[in-house]
Amino acid sequence: MNKPELLAPAGDLERLKVALLYGADAVYIGGTFNLRANANNFSLEEIQKGVVFAHKLNKKVYVTVNIAMHNKELNKIQEYLINLDNINVDAIIVSDPAIIEMAKKTNLEIHLSTQASTLNKEAIEFWKNEGVTRIVLARECTKEDIIDIKQNQKIELEVFIHGAMCASYSGRCVLSNFLTNRDSNRGGCSQICRWDFDLYDNDKYLEGEKPFTFCTKDLSMAKHIPELMDIGVDSLKIEGRMRSIYYIATVVKVYRKLIDDYYHNSQNYEYNLKYENILRQVANRDSITQFFDGNYGKSVQYYNGRQEATNQDFLGLVLDYDKNTKLAKLEQRNYFKKGDKVEIFGPDKSFKFKIETIYDEDKNKIDIVRHPKQIVYLKVPEKVSANDMMKIC
Repeated sequence: MNKPELLAPAGDLERLKVALLYGADAVYIGGTFNLRANANNFSLEEIQKGVVFAHKLNKKVYVTVNIAMHNKELNKIQEYLINLDNINVDAIIVSDPAIIEMAKKTNLEIHLSTQASTLNKEAIEFWKNEGVTRIVLARECTKEDIIDIKQNQKIELEVFIHGAMCASYSGRCVLSNFLTNRDSNRGGCSQICRWDFDLYDNDKYLEGEKPFTFCTKDLSMAKHIPELMDIGVDSLKIEGRMRSIYYIATVVKVYRKLIDDYYHNSQNYEYNLKYENILRQVANRDSITQFFDGNYGKSVQYYNGRQEATNQDFLGLVLDYDKNTKLAKLEQRNYFKKGDKVEIFGPDKSFKFKIETIYDEDKNKIDIVRHPKQIVYLKVPEKVSANDMMKIC
């Protein structure tokens, strides 16, 4: 059995480092020409810093260059690709055939974006002949599709395993552009599918119990990791370049554990529901398997409204630790107080305790931490490290 790559999103350098430290084998990031216009996209200097950090860990960085390109960008993109090549990024993710042709003039490895909606082995044969080395399969692929492709094509396959889904076909939405003049295919999606709509039958208003939406539920393939590994999928991809460091650390750590558990003990592997519960705690929408098991029914989307509660479990980020005083230096992310039962977790640790002593930045005792990104010190029962995180129990 080949061990698949765990590929995680990173919206900035902090999230890149967190993703790799918590177990991702590679990250994908956005630079100038990508489909997350509202993210904190990487400058060339930041991409270079990210590549240096990743390569020191023997891990990889892929850069998304997946916009639908206009004529005015032809020269700019060519120069950009040359710069990425010089930085030694491990691959670019593209959807526009013109960018593929440009990339072939460099040494860049080319991965085909899910935006290309690749669902069959004949399409893959075409892209392979164009110089593509990996296909990010369309999210509409079923298990049978993936098996058929893997058995008939010798090319790397990448599959989404967790995160938000688009209500349109493989993200090819035109509603955002039509209603708000923000082009989804150029990174400006205004998430029209999550709006509330009035319904009419001709001129007759249809009143329901809740507002009408067509927002899709999130994807979670936690239960199906062994099946994907048995099929031979090369890369398992998590969605979410605009997600928080807490979300990324939690999701990456869970999928790292799921992959490793099955890889090292496939004969006696049992799916542990605790992982599902952990993933549910950091999400604000329901998660299902979407198209993998052939589920195309109404259960994959919200049609009668939904609740999206803001997650406030993430309490603080560990900045430093003094082994002599057993004080952890934290940066606050949500309100907490003396007496709270909390958990500190990191790439290789997890323990719970009750907060007994809190000091402010000047080492004065305090009972409550309520100011955004307030620096405090906590007495903790075990050794912690920078980039460990604290959450409510």
